[in-house]
Amino acid sequence: MIHEVARAKLNLALHVRHRRPDGYHALETLFAFVEDGDRLTVADAEADSFVITGPFAGTLQAEGDNLVTRARDRFRLAFGDDRPCAILLDKRLPVASGIGGGSADAAATLRALATRAGVRHDDPDLLACADALGSDVPACLLSRTAIGRGRGEDLVPVDGLTGIPALLVNPGVGVSTAAVFGSWDGVDRGPIGSGDLLEVACSGRNDLEPPARSLAPAIDAVLALLEHQPRTRLVRMSGSGATCFALFEDAPACAAAAEAIRSAEPDWWCLETALI
Repeated sequence: MIHEVARAKLNLALHVRHRRPDGYHALETLFAFVEDGDRLTVADAEADSFVITGPFAGTLQAEGDNLVTRARDRFRLAFGDDRPCAILLDKRLPVASGIGGGSADAAATLRALATRAGVRHDDPDLLACADALGSDVPACLLSRTAIGRGRGEDLVPVDGLTGIPALLVNPGVGVSTAAVFGSWDGVDRGPIGSGDLLEVACSGRNDLEPPARSLAPAIDAVLALLEHQPRTRLVRMSGSGATCFALFEDAPACAAAAEAIRSAEPDWWCLETALI
């Protein structure tokens, strides 16, 4: 039995430069990952099975197609490993929330199947599988801090943010990534910075935040409440939303903010964690 954590992804900065001829957008982003996420288990079996449990299982139960099973099938095509397997996904991250839940699940599936088959996690064919499944899947396969360019798949790993306390908050609103990109104003506001990573993050921006806020005004309330918390280093929306995050100076400040937000908005999803 093989266990993988499908860690939540944060875009500490996300600069949209232009729309490419192929329809994708050219991005520059600072990816970071946190300690927590969905949990995925792969085990040998007599026949294939895929079971979803956890607090956000209901959202995915009705889907006949899922990134996890697509990742399984693509791995088989690439590596010729047709052994049946039982996959269990403990869905702890909200769906369509800007923190890479589905992409992280697909990447965790690829890592688990690679481990089972004795394939290196940096095998070029495994990276190609990830790239074919979605723009965020290569970063989630890596699951470490990196600068992403292109669609987000051109990755340069970087160090310097491990251990920073982080609070993730989602108001229970799903946002369509396509709709958010479709509402982007098309203005190139410049490249991502370089140097100290926290400074790069703080001096950067998320170009998808304004269109996401116009489509889902609940994001305004999340950001306002996070910005009100003491001892924050950075408050921003992740990806195309609606999850927002705050980085804190220390763990007690993060814990106090989590308690305050849970008290003020008990129906919101709130995850107290740290960058890895």
